[in-house]
Amino acid sequence: MSVQAATPGPLTVRTVAIDPPEDLLATMPVPGISWIRRGEGMVAWGEVARFDSAGAGRIDQADAWWRRVTRHAVVRDDVHRAGTGLIAFGSFAFADGSAAGGSLVVPRYVVGLRGDEAWLTVISEDGHAAMPAFGDVAAHDTQVPPVPAVTIDAGDREAWSSAVAQAVERIGAGELEKVVLARAVEARAEGPVDVRSLLTTLAADYPSCWTFHVDGLVGATPELLARVDHGLVTSRVLAGTIRPTGDEVADLAHAAALARSSKDREEHEYAVRSVTQVLESHCGSVNVPEEPSVLHLPNVMHLATDVTGVLSHNASALELLRELHPSAAVCGTPTLTAARVIDELEGLDRGRYAGPVGWINAAGDGEWCIGLRSAELSAEDPTRLRLFAGCGIVAASEPDAEWAESEAKLEPMRRALSSRV
Repeated sequence: MSVQAATPGPLTVRTVAIDPPEDLLATMPVPGISWIRRGEGMVAWGEVARFDSAGAGRIDQADAWWRRVTRHAVVRDDVHRAGTGLIAFGSFAFADGSAAGGSLVVPRYVVGLRGDEAWLTVISEDGHAAMPAFGDVAAHDTQVPPVPAVTIDAGDREAWSSAVAQAVERIGAGELEKVVLARAVEARAEGPVDVRSLLTTLAADYPSCWTFHVDGLVGATPELLARVDHGLVTSRVLAGTIRPTGDEVADLAHAAALARSSKDREEHEYAVRSVTQVLESHCGSVNVPEEPSVLHLPNVMHLATDVTGVLSHNASALELLRELHPSAAVCGTPTLTAARVIDELEGLDRGRYAGPVGWINAAGDGEWCIGLRSAELSAEDPTRLRLFAGCGIVAASEPDAEWAESEAKLEPMRRALSSRV
């Protein structure tokens, strides 16, 4: 099933160099698109074209539409960096049957920053290549309203404990090896939430994560599903989690314990294996470190492995996504069995949480993460959000420990919603 969109007429794209902005997020005049890490990346706004899809073929359909769009575009790019020229941002639902489907959005304006180079891209569907001055495009009131007072539900701990216990029982019975269960909590604000206020807090608190907002999904994710850059593909696998104490010496001991934990190592190895198997089918060579590292974030520490490969054929980022998603890091092992168990035990539609989110350019290169540490903004009510967190369940999992882990993973969005700055 798909919601088709007509292919727009030939797009005219112009990218020029501009002076680097002091604050990339502050150049966004309206709640638009964000893709920022360590102060670099892109913000975008306006909409020239979009494609919406649903069902098992949603990523393939978006890829085919994007190929048609790029085939006839007229592009003049003076900067030639990752993210310049014709670009689309997208996000896709976790599950094939989700009503959330997927989308690719071609913005009208993109402001980007990498290192000491910055650019402005203007995309037009009317064939005019006139380039406005950056000052005219970005002229706006930089005052972003603070987040209104927000009430966030605590969640149903009894239902969660039951789901985890049932998952462990099924794993013990040999039905599967790992399953990732998620929970959602509802949030209601006293007034409309401007996503820019959330992005500002997330970018400041989690600079090493990708702070994103694409089509109603907002968050700061640490997990890179696939970056494709001139034939080199990279995937950062995260699985296995412990909460830091805030004491530097104690946390070093916690990190060492995480690296030795048989339960967390087992969970991590399933995730690494699922990604590696996909990349091996597309790459002439794949590099997988023998041991995971420990990624330190303010709210959690993760076991992390960066898997890299050199593509053996001209595969686009969206082609890889179709096979990489869902990885064992957000679904489980074996995949189909884990997906069925999720349907039976989880009791919610994840929407685009834990699905791919990112961007793609005309060459098929791009950067796509897993939409974690995130919230879904209601399209009907700007005062309502759903916050998500998930945990990998293996044979040694305990409901109380998994609840504590999910609480830690909800912390980024809870803090962003409580910020008044």
